[in-house]
Amino acid sequence: MTETDTRVYDLFVIGGGINGCGIARDAAGRGLSVALAEMKDLAWATSSASTKLFHGGLRYLEYFEFRLVREALIEREMLLRAMPHISWPMRFVLPYHPDMRFENDTPTSRLLSTVMPWMKGRRPAWLIRLGLFMYDHLGGRKILPGTRTLDLSSDPAGAPLQERFRKAYEYSDCWVEDARLVVLNARDAAARGARIMTRTKVVSATRGADHWTVTLEDTVTGDTRTLCARVLVNAGGPWVGELIHGALRLNSSEQVRLVRGSHIVTRRLFDHDRCYFFQGTDGRIIFAIPYEGEFTLIGTTDQEHHDPDAHPTCTEGERDYLLRFASEYFKRQLTPEDVVWTYSGVRPLYDDGASSATAATRDYVLKVDRNGGAPVLNVFGGKITTYRRLAESALDKIAPFFPGLAGKWTAGVALPGGDFPVDGVAALTEGLMRQYPFLTQAWAARLVRAYGTEAAAMLGEAGNAEALGEDFGATITAHELDWAMSREWVRSAEDFLWRRTKLGLRLTPDQVARIEAYISARG
Repeated sequence: MTETDTRVYDLFVIGGGINGCGIARDAAGRGLSVALAEMKDLAWATSSASTKLFHGGLRYLEYFEFRLVREALIEREMLLRAMPHISWPMRFVLPYHPDMRFENDTPTSRLLSTVMPWMKGRRPAWLIRLGLFMYDHLGGRKILPGTRTLDLSSDPAGAPLQERFRKAYEYSDCWVEDARLVVLNARDAAARGARIMTRTKVVSATRGADHWTVTLEDTVTGDTRTLCARVLVNAGGPWVGELIHGALRLNSSEQVRLVRGSHIVTRRLFDHDRCYFFQGTDGRIIFAIPYEGEFTLIGTTDQEHHDPDAHPTCTEGERDYLLRFASEYFKRQLTPEDVVWTYSGVRPLYDDGASSATAATRDYVLKVDRNGGAPVLNVFGGKITTYRRLAESALDKIAPFFPGLAGKWTAGVALPGGDFPVDGVAALTEGLMRQYPFLTQAWAARLVRAYGTEAAAMLGEAGNAEALGEDFGATITAHELDWAMSREWVRSAEDFLWRRTKLGLRLTPDQVARIEAYISARG
């Protein structure tokens, strides 16, 4: 069956990751008519497989990427204010030892080897402290506390670490629930008039003089539809290059570099709520982060990934690399038996010709192609932290095609559920428990972290737990699943358990099967 949508949209966005949904939200808020198609679920690929951080990118200072770091640091606090339910401040502990050596391929390494050749790859403490001073001040920090020095022999952060680490620096960055960030941008875009279509693949796009004709396929039913749009945005993530040369049939020399980042999750390795920033002699860094209360998240790797259609998985080699890396710092020597889950994502970086995946730029690149007719904007790269700025830049690029387009508006505007103070999570949780006395502290806290001020709307008029319907375990109820299906485009258990939440870590296969059956029956 083929359906034709006779409406001509202003903007058609390919890709339901953070870049696509962020652009759709910004554009819809400026009054443009917007449609977005995602071939699977929102945040299905890269945007749900990050290290879950809003951060400036401390290590990018070694590559002299000052503009990128400054922009990310400024965004960090702005985003905290807009989504205090799904993001929050964290403190990061960077252990230091004078014998630590680093790879010699960064601009900082080359400069240091020229002026201080006797250091032989070591980083003096003053240089690390200088980098952290810049990190504290480049972005006009207001909410987050600055760097301080720790004595690991007395600070609790030293307890899990090997005795050779006696000193550390502690600085600020932020956590974010990455997949929920995508969904909330999509929800806000839809509330402002955008049409969000999941499980919808772009089969082809034909360029006309003043518009694109796009053919879409419903990947569940096989039905096709066509629609028209004045401007196309290719935010296909890892598939951006494939779309350029395939469905869009563009004659472009722009290239994307695919870099796989893998993570491992173990049972909790330390009792405090701070994170670790570990530096390796190969130029890489990894984080060890408290995760979902009972776990520790360790990542990430940087490996070339050549085929966007090859589903990224954490290889045994990557797993063992992360285990060895962490074991160089922790007293406890980690083994594969400690790993309870792994995940991988592919970063679609702009191919700037860098010699290694680690050195490739993390900055975003936006290219408009209007050769032969209607324009298309191709989006390369980007970081979760700068997604809002990327969206603003994308609208700047296409503004000439929409005379009189409204100006920037998203700075500081709360996402759904985020309309409360940055330090208001505890008060919101307590208020929810008063309104719904049957909630436990952990249950209420989870709902606030997922839904913010919308948690009460999700619970509705329920006077007891039984009123929320079937209990599927881990505080998941039929009522919550109904909300997720009707408001958040959930079409499978995987959508809910691994993207809208991470409750898949806590369920048995039988419980997962019950959720799948429930969602399928109401699909």
